[in-house]
Amino acid sequence: MKKRLLALLLVLTVSVMATACGKSSTDSEDGTQTNEPAVETEEAVQETEAAATDFNVGMVTDTGGVNDKSFNQSAWEGLQQFAAETGAQVSYLESTQEADYSSNLDKQVDEGKNLIWGIGFAMADAILEAADMNPDANYAIIDNAYAETPDNLTGVVFSAQDPSFMVGYAAAYTTETNSVGFVGGMTSDVIDQFEYGYRAGVAYAAKELGKEITVDVQYAESFSDLAKGKAIATTMFSNGCDIVFHAAGGTGIGVIEAAKDAGKFAIGVDSDQSDLAPENVLTSALKRVDVAISLISKKLLEGEAIGGQTFSFGLAEGAVGIPENNPNMAPEVYEKVMAIQDKIAAGEITPPYNEETFEAFNQ
Repeated sequence: MKKRLLALLLVLTVSVMATACGKSSTDSEDGTQTNEPAVETEEAVQETEAAATDFNVGMVTDTGGVNDKSFNQSAWEGLQQFAAETGAQVSYLESTQEADYSSNLDKQVDEGKNLIWGIGFAMADAILEAADMNPDANYAIIDNAYAETPDNLTGVVFSAQDPSFMVGYAAAYTTETNSVGFVGGMTSDVIDQFEYGYRAGVAYAAKELGKEITVDVQYAESFSDLAKGKAIATTMFSNGCDIVFHAAGGTGIGVIEAAKDAGKFAIGVDSDQSDLAPENVLTSALKRVDVAISLISKKLLEGEAIGGQTFSFGLAEGAVGIPENNPNMAPEVYEKVMAIQDKIAAGEITPPYNEETFEAFNQ
């Protein structure tokens, strides 16, 4: 039921955003609509710039930390970009354990932040409780949608199944052993998007190739245990996998280290992780948390009401995909992956995001 609810929220959010984007005209007295460009006076610009310098945004990481080479780091990069473009003040607090979430959120309120970001679905309960307790504070969370969202809380979700499908497709066209792997951090609706999108991409390509390709799936039950990620991936490589995709935050760095040690390929997540092992990262499934963080923060700075709703980011917003440069991927495979991206964008392929939609996709 929860997964169906998330899917429904995603659909409704896209519809609401599309409607809002369409309201770019003004009504004249005779009932017709005219597109009149807004004119900003120099005084208005100066007032906006002055307001920005007093605008203060804070974020709280999950247990992966701000240097996880994944979505926490991407979030902080997005805030830094927002600050560079607007002059706003930004800061972060790291959580070393789940018990830190509530206290870190409280600290941000005490510091008078105009907007407080919680990074990752693991913070969903803590940030909802904080929003209820502090109705005058503004909160936003990455990777979570609520059945009922308070007026001072904003959800942000991504179509992570789309880039996951793309990297699965690339893995199937690259594997030499016909055996690939997936390492997840913790089982959740969000990581389901990565797992089932990836598995569907592998299956789709395998069908085109006329062969069977197996996918070994394991979970580390952690987003910060590098050693466990490395151990799981090392076993996968020993058992015949030659490509392993991770959606495991800091744990996934261990997967990439294992690929480097084994002379095999890993597929990164969230950010372009090729710098971690230039010869052993096939590609990365990008989820541009930085794009979402910067955009939503700007909306609030400019006076737009963002609370009580969920924003969805995908291919149209340039928030998911794969890197432009993939030196370890054959050029002909890259071209095929780009063709798949076009089909996803056009609605010709709808990657699955959980077990139920995966089974339907493969029928």
